[in-house]
Amino acid sequence: MKHFFPILLLPFLFLGGCAQLNQRFTYDQPAYKPKDSSRVVVKVSLSKQMLYVMEGSRPLLVTACCVGMPSKPTPKGNLCVTRKERNKRSGSYGFAVLRDAIVPCEAGSAKGRYVGYPMPYWVEFAPGYGFHQGWVWPTPKTHGCIRLHANDAGDFWELTRVGTPVQIANTQPEDATLGAKTPRPQDYNDPDLPNAEMTSPSYFQKIKAAVLQ
Repeated sequence: MKHFFPILLLPFLFLGGCAQLNQRFTYDQPAYKPKDSSRVVVKVSLSKQMLYVMEGSRPLLVTACCVGMPSKPTPKGNLCVTRKERNKRSGSYGFAVLRDAIVPCEAGSAKGRYVGYPMPYWVEFAPGYGFHQGWVWPTPKTHGCIRLHANDAGDFWELTRVGTPVQIANTQPEDATLGAKTPRPQDYNDPDLPNAEMTSPSYFQKIKAAVLQ
């Protein structure tokens, strides 16, 4: 009996070590106030799924993003921010609300009241395309928009203004330097909030505000 206690502890010690090794970090990239907002440029690397907000050679925000899948690609080119809307909802994808039932659907097939999927911190760069908060997958997953992590979307919103240049290309010079040492989120496979919360106006009251250093 004197050997039972330490033997029993061994599995728990190993399990505890594994739990610590597998512990997920919180994704939240630092963001810095520009000295001259007119010099801010947004660069997107489609191949690396990375976003760089630059003021000349000074990085203001470097963060992972999620871009359009091959069948619905993100537009390329030298563009600019054309519109901003903090509490935007999708006009194409969302939920049908009928009495107590809330069912995901496309806008054209909604049976009941249609409520668009929330896309907080919308920053539009082409008609129907914009940056917004959403799950940042390791592979292209969107319908052409560019998703930013919930902890970074507000910072990006504050760093941009209507007219801010947006350069979207397969690669960017910063990929080999800034992008090479920037981590990616690990929470991309987490579920959304319950449908009742996703369709509630209070959803937008809970999103993280900008924190610029």
